[in-house]
Amino acid sequence: MTDTEVISMTPNAARRVAEIATKLGKDPVLRLSVEGGGCSGFQYRFGLADSIEAEDIQAQSEGASLVVDPISLDLVRGSAVDFVESLGGKSFKVTNPQAQAGCGCGSSFSV
Repeated sequence: MTDTEVISMTPNAARRVAEIATKLGKDPVLRLSVEGGGCSGFQYRFGLADSIEAEDIQAQSEGASLVVDPISLDLVRGSAVDFVESLGGKSFKVTNPQAQAGCGCGSSFSV
């Protein structure tokens, strides 16, 4: 299922996923999941997906895909995934409209 209204990935993030996947010889599919923990209650986890499950929600951009499982989707619905470079380093960043608070590192949030 593809639905850019539910979750999206910026072209910049898609290019970075493709670069990483090419270096590792994998398909350009980034999996976003949410786990309990972090300094704000929940934390984002990113990794290249080994497979796309039938129930995953999928968004595509510039030949790369972002997949999210249904449980994690409840916490990131409406989000956009970007790849940013700053003085603090390079990382994937989630702009999550559901997050009511976050931490300084940007990898954890609360709802």
